[in-house]
Amino acid sequence: MSREALKAELKARLLPVESWSIENGPARSDFDLNPDAEREERTLRAAAVLIPIIAHEGGATVLMTRRSDTLASHTGQIAFPGGRLDPGETAVEAALREAWEEVALAPDAVEILGLGDAYETGTGFLVTPVIGWLSHAPETTPSPDEVAEVFEVPWDFLIDGANHRRDYYDPETGPRRWYWAVPFGERYIWGVTAGIVRALRMRLYGEEAA
Repeated sequence: MSREALKAELKARLLPVESWSIENGPARSDFDLNPDAEREERTLRAAAVLIPIIAHEGGATVLMTRRSDTLASHTGQIAFPGGRLDPGETAVEAALREAWEEVALAPDAVEILGLGDAYETGTGFLVTPVIGWLSHAPETTPSPDEVAEVFEVPWDFLIDGANHRRDYYDPETGPRRWYWAVPFGERYIWGVTAGIVRALRMRLYGEEAA
């Protein structure tokens, strides 16, 4: 698919930015694969991630990060730039701010194409995926306190359902927990990040396409 065709497809199938509200509930969640898991009633904390698609001539890629090993949680995991919304922020504003803070991705280099489905995490966050388009490869500088590495994954690989698999772990107490994973070479994309990728695929291509 050409870059122009991919961009048009994304614009046509993503949720419009105007549809976002702080009051929106989740469309997808960690519980989709674990319907029997205990799910307490709680107020979800709003967060957003930026999914930056880079339109290289040889094929689009997605910019991703590996979290710093010094962070208090989720150390070393693969993620999209993102984090909690500050008071009064929209999802788009938060995603762009976090991308600037984490990897120095300039907000004016990103064209926002739309939103993915809001995703509830097992840890109580409601994450809005913001899909951005970059016409050229950006200059990035990882914040050493947050990001150990910035890298790119081919779009065609990431969104291909054949590369998505269900993995699991057995906690010390409670039932087996299932999660999505997208192994990419030596890197293991899993958990919320892989769940968001999987949800994006379903929004673009439907439930039966994997």
